[in-house]
Amino acid sequence: MVEDQRLCNESLELHRQTVTYYALSVFVVSLSLLIICGNLLVIISVIYFKQLHTPTNYLILSLAVTDLLVGALVLPFSAILSVRSCWYSSYLLCKMRGFFDMLLCTSSILNLCFISVDRYYAVCHPLTHRSKINVHVALTMILVSWAIPALLVIVITVHGIGKDNPSWRCRIFLGTKESTTGSIFAFYIPAFIILTIYLKILVVAKKQARRIQNTMKSGATVSQMDKKANITLAIIMGVFLMCWTPFFLSIGFYRMEIFTVPDIIIESFKWLGWSNSMLNPLVYAFFYRWFRRAFKMIIHGKIFEGDFSNTNLL
Repeated sequence: MVEDQRLCNESLELHRQTVTYYALSVFVVSLSLLIICGNLLVIISVIYFKQLHTPTNYLILSLAVTDLLVGALVLPFSAILSVRSCWYSSYLLCKMRGFFDMLLCTSSILNLCFISVDRYYAVCHPLTHRSKINVHVALTMILVSWAIPALLVIVITVHGIGKDNPSWRCRIFLGTKESTTGSIFAFYIPAFIILTIYLKILVVAKKQARRIQNTMKSGATVSQMDKKANITLAIIMGVFLMCWTPFFLSIGFYRMEIFTVPDIIIESFKWLGWSNSMLNPLVYAFFYRWFRRAFKMIIHGKIFEGDFSNTNLL
């Protein structure tokens, strides 16, 4: 407890520095705006353009909603807490940040997991994709991606009742047994599923490319298509793992006491994880031509000049 009180006081002195305060404010505002604007483009596109009313895009819409809320709620709360630093001065705000953080970040990761399932059927079973991943299935996936995080938040909150100490610093992470168990369901299982599925997709895509190459005898074209697919999958897996793996590994080491991980390092990894909400619109939307066209029409204000909801975006 003495150590936590010392950290609280040291952090408070640090954040009293004007330069640190403004630097943090500029960073948070910039990141929040990028997250909100990028995901808002995705949300408006899927809702406005009827051609984008598909089960796959409903999953992307759900992902965009969770990511937008991360930028609108979690990041500002975290910035305020970083400035105030001590839990005793902002207890309610600390609990609210923790609630939205666990709910929205876990929901975002599960949405990514379900999108990978959808991509698996689209690439590996294209003939049955529409029947397997229909609107009802997509809505069920969305419901699960919100229900499981809500259940985890409730369980962790209930187990944490009575364990709070107002002298503790409001940490950006929890080192409790419940939070470690929650990490398994919130990250490790979805990450394993995502990695396994995309590796399977990669193998199937290579086989399909070879078959086309043998049939068409056009190695250059197929090789270019195969290369583009490989790069896309590598970026999808790489961005997700790069953003979230350092944080979840560090809190795992922290809990198991394998070696000491400074709080500032873990908190930096958490901000890296939150930045995934900014990158998701780029990875999952900008790769598709119809989203790029929709974004251009929205940014240029064309949708306000008339009814373009039935525009062919292909």
